[in-house]
Amino acid sequence: MRRADRLFQLVQLIRGRRLTTAAYLAERLAVTPRTIYRDVADLQNQGVPIEGEAGVGYRLGSGFDLPPLMFTQEEGKALMAAVRVAQIGLDAGLATASVSALSKILSVLPAAARAAAESQALYAPLNVMTGLDAATRQCLQKLREAVQAQRKVHVSYQDLQNKSSQRTVRPLGCFYWGKVWTLAAWCEARRDFRSFRVDRIQSCEVLEEGFQQESGKTLADLLAKVGAGAVLGR
Repeated sequence: MRRADRLFQLVQLIRGRRLTTAAYLAERLAVTPRTIYRDVADLQNQGVPIEGEAGVGYRLGSGFDLPPLMFTQEEGKALMAAVRVAQIGLDAGLATASVSALSKILSVLPAAARAAAESQALYAPLNVMTGLDAATRQCLQKLREAVQAQRKVHVSYQDLQNKSSQRTVRPLGCFYWGKVWTLAAWCEARRDFRSFRVDRIQSCEVLEEGFQQESGKTLADLLAKVGAGAVLGR
């Protein structure tokens, strides 16, 4: 990689994170931390407002920006493939937004890069065999929005043993495992964390009652207690 290209990428990496260490930058750019220290110093001398210092981390000061980036043909194809695959497992709201975002990206690509992206040979047909059914998509969207709004949800749930239950839960996050989505939640009745497969939720109602993050009842507490892998629903 030419040094000019490396310096450009260095600024992009720092801009994309709240605080970036020299070790992270060195790993991403395949150079030594000493090279990063030297490059950052050179950029600072040229007027780029990089704040921080060696051993602590770097961030880009406010008021600095670069011209819009242009994607390569391979990057354009990667974006197209990613959206096609992601649509299978997204709810209707996010699936529509992903297509809209991709169309905006494609509209500013050079003609050759756009043609290459649109001719991407990877497809992920959206149908009942590979994707989510309509009821699961609708439920997933409700749960995702409830997580963001921090509103409690009442669900009718049928577990893998076909036992039914009614729960009022605090939704904490939705996890995708390649075939199924699960909801990680704090169950008001059990006074403990529970996971629910979204495709086994018979009905869900987002309540007007909200909730605040409380110590011992957050997603971070759940992950610390059982690990991310254990969030897969029963």
